[in-house]
Amino acid sequence: MKRLLFALALVVCAGAAAQNPYIALQGAVESPAGIVLSQPRTILAVDVTVACDRILAGPYARYAQKFLGVRAPLTDKTVWSVEGGSVALLDADAALDATAPEAPASRTVSHAEADAEFPRLQADKNSMNVSSLEDAARDAANTIFSLRRHRIELITGEAGENVFGEGLKAALAEIARLEQSYLELFLGKRIVSTLTRRYIVYPEAGRKQYVVCRFTPSEGLLPESDLSGDMVLLQIEPTGNVPTDLAAGPKESNVVACRVADPSVCTLIVGGREYARAVLPVFEFGRTIDVALPRRK
Repeated sequence: MKRLLFALALVVCAGAAAQNPYIALQGAVESPAGIVLSQPRTILAVDVTVACDRILAGPYARYAQKFLGVRAPLTDKTVWSVEGGSVALLDADAALDATAPEAPASRTVSHAEADAEFPRLQADKNSMNVSSLEDAARDAANTIFSLRRHRIELITGEAGENVFGEGLKAALAEIARLEQSYLELFLGKRIVSTLTRRYIVYPEAGRKQYVVCRFTPSEGLLPESDLSGDMVLLQIEPTGNVPTDLAAGPKESNVVACRVADPSVCTLIVGGREYARAVLPVFEFGRTIDVALPRRK
C-alpha cells in the first residue's frame, strides 16, 4: 500500500513539475519501477553577444586627403563591444550533451578580391613598371574620377544609344564595384561581425555572484582566469517569495518531500552596465516542504 501511495505521489508531483518549474521531488522515492533519486538542481545558460568592429587602413590612406579631399584612417584598428546578453534555464540533458565537432572546411581566397584583407595584386596595377606609392595613388584617384565620368555618360546617354535596359544596369553595377575597390585603397575597409558565446552556471546555495568570463575592448571575450579584462558578472538575488501553497498540514502523516525554488532575479552585468535581467526559479535558494499524499478512498 505504501509503495502504491508513493508511486501515486511520484506521478502527481511529476505532473506538477512539468507545469510548474518551481517545484520538484526531493530525496529517494520508492515506486513499482524501483527507487527514484531526485535532487533538484538549477542550471543557467548565460549567453553573451559581442561585436567586433575591425578597420583595415588602405595602402594609399596617407594620400586620401591630397587626391580625394577626405581623411582616412592611417592604422588598423579592432574594437570589441558588448551588444547584449540573456539568462535562461537550461535542461540538464542539454548541458551535459557535448556538441559534435564541426566538419573540416577549406576556403579559397582570391588574389584579386578578398573580404577581410586587401588583394595582393592591386586593382590599379596595369603594367610591369614599378611606380612610387604616391604615383600609384595618383593613378588610382584618376581612375576613380574616370569611372564617375563614364557613369554620368551612361546615365545621360552620352556614351551611346545602344546601352539601355539590363545592359545599362549591368554596366552601372560593374562601375560601382570597380569604384568601391579603388576607394578602399584610400579609405580602407570596415568589417563588423558579431559573436554569441554561451556559458553554463551552476548556482550554489549562499553564493549570489558568478564571474562567467571577462571582456576587454581590444580582445573581446576572455577566460574567467584572465584578470586583464572586466568581469562579466551574473548576479542572482533571491526574492524570498517561495510559494508554499502545497505544504502539508501538521496533522498529515502521509507526505512526500519536495523542493520549491525561489523566484530569483538573475542579472547580467558588464562594466557596471546591465545587459540582461530575468526572474528564474533557483532551487538552491528555495526550501524543502512536505506535500500531502492523496488519501485512498
